[in-house]
Amino acid sequence: MNRRVLIGIFDSEDDILAATDAARRRGLVIVDVFAPYAVHGLDKAMGLARSKLPWVCFLLGLFGAAFKVWFEYWTTASDWPINVGGKPWNSLPAFVPITFEVMVLFAGLSTVVAFFGMNRLWPGRKADLLDPRVTNDRFALVLEEDDAAFDVDEVKTFLWSHNALRVEERELEVAR
Repeated sequence: MNRRVLIGIFDSEDDILAATDAARRRGLVIVDVFAPYAVHGLDKAMGLARSKLPWVCFLLGLFGAAFKVWFEYWTTASDWPINVGGKPWNSLPAFVPITFEVMVLFAGLSTVVAFFGMNRLWPGRKADLLDPRVTNDRFALVLEEDDAAFDVDEVKTFLWSHNALRVEERELEVAR
C-alpha cells in the first residue's frame, strides 16, 4: 500500500520545530520528522504520546525477578535440597544479589527487543532516505495527503513560509 506525502526539507532545528508545531495546530497529519540528532521538544511539537517502553521494561524486569526467586526457591528447597553450613534451604536474603542481576538482564534485553518491535526495525529492512543529507545536517517534515481537501499548493506555501529549503511531493511505501 502506498500513500502520497509532502516532504519539506529544512536547514535548522528551530525551523523544523516551528513548522512541526504549526502543522500540528493546523490539523495536518504528520507522518514523521527526520533529524540528524535528537531535537529537544520535537516530541511535544509532533503531539506524540508518552512511550510505553518504560512500562515494558518495568513489567518484564519484575517478571524476571519473580521468575528468578521462584526458580531459586524451587531448586534449593524443593528439587534438590542440600544442607550447606546449616543454612535454611529457602534463604531469601541469599537470593537478593542474583535476583537483582537477573532482573536487570530481563529488563534490558526485553526493552531492546520491544524497541525494535515497536519501531518495526526487522532484520533486512531497507532504510527509506528522503534526502541524503538528512543523516548529516538537514531536517525533514513528512506530511500525509490524507484526503481530497488537502490543498497541496497551500501546504507548500505554508512550508515555504517556515523557511523550507525544498518541498516535494512523493509516494511512499507503507512499512509492514
